[in-house]
Amino acid sequence: MIGLVLAAGAGRRLRPYTDTLPKALVPLDPDGAGSVTVLDLTLRNFARVGLTEAAIVVGYRKEAVYERKAALERRHGVRLTLVDNDKAEEWNNAYSLWCARDLLPRGVILANGDTVHPDSVERTLLAARGEGRRIILALDAAKKLGEEEMKVRTEPGRGVRRITKLMDPADATGEYIGVTLVEPEAAADLADALRATYERDPGLYYEDGYQELVDRGLPVDTAPIGDVAWVEIDDHEDLARGREIACRC
Repeated sequence: MIGLVLAAGAGRRLRPYTDTLPKALVPLDPDGAGSVTVLDLTLRNFARVGLTEAAIVVGYRKEAVYERKAALERRHGVRLTLVDNDKAEEWNNAYSLWCARDLLPRGVILANGDTVHPDSVERTLLAARGEGRRIILALDAAKKLGEEEMKVRTEPGRGVRRITKLMDPADATGEYIGVTLVEPEAAADLADALRATYERDPGLYYEDGYQELVDRGLPVDTAPIGDVAWVEIDDHEDLARGREIACRC
């Protein structure tokens, strides 16, 4: 099993940082020097749970990731492969994950490049393996939900029934935090669902690919992460929160 980071997005609400950097390389250290980034924390999490290889899907300002590749490998002890997304500034991340389809048969722990979280999330997903689970989503079932969250509704014994931002928060079981374990057995089905998703609408999320799997009658499961501090960094307010969490990780 390898780690996989989606780091192709532009993150325009984080300017001026993202004038020259992808979101995953926005500095999280308090002085803004860039010694700690979301990508650093994610690779550190992978290493802490025993992964020795990871891939990063790059697109917007990808040269910044290429420049740091060797340093990231040395710092975290993880061998890296970079995967180019040629439509990163045009299409959404269903296509971005599809770009890494050839890696999925190895089994992956997927992490969004803008999610700050502790390694307990990866440990929770690894502990949830088995009993036929092929795709396991990290689920925050404790957070109060609003309109922007990627909401998930599950049913006992059936797993995910719906995953979308366009759901009444009262109907949701919790929020998908942007970290997934994908077993090798799910690789072909997930790749096909992602292709169908971005071909239907290039603006769709990879979570819409998960919904495609559910609609096809294929299982998608969840693992509750407990009361864990994490944040998806979309804007400067989120960035401030991410810096607080990073200090504790």
